[in-house]
Amino acid sequence: MATTPDPKAPAGSAAQPGRYLTFTLGAESYGFPVLSVREIIRLCPITPVPRMPAYIRGVINLRGKVIPILDFRAKFQITTGDYGERACIIVVQVGDSPTTQTLMGAIVDAVEEVVGLNAADLEAAPDFGGAPDTRYILGMATIKGGVKTLLDPKKIFLEEGTLALPPSAEPQS
Repeated sequence: MATTPDPKAPAGSAAQPGRYLTFTLGAESYGFPVLSVREIIRLCPITPVPRMPAYIRGVINLRGKVIPILDFRAKFQITTGDYGERACIIVVQVGDSPTTQTLMGAIVDAVEEVVGLNAADLEAAPDFGGAPDTRYILGMATIKGGVKTLLDPKKIFLEEGTLALPPSAEPQS
């Protein structure tokens, strides 16, 4: 389902005003559009799958459905270690149509809150110059004096080498 860009959204920002689920990885705070979040579950045993990249921890059985699980600390090259008791799995729905939507999970340190963001809260991802990879970033949000990085679940979960859906569900460039 394509969204029409909001004319009030900042130029260069793919983030749209709306509600975002915020979460932490290490000391940093991130957000997903709430419409892509299906549910949040406790960290549970994960079955490893051979020959996967290090950031794909394996799969879980969620009410009879097998769901791949990514370790976001490993995916984003954030110092790894043991997860605390607030760690959880955010289950997101990716794909453009109901027939191609797939559930996938991401391990995060903690879920913070759902926040409503308007156009004034949003900024485009900064230009870091040169090498930094910002393809997963929708934009930045200023909330309560802090900055949260808003992420694009489709680009994170559907990139080549991670997990793939049928060709009709691949994100358009």
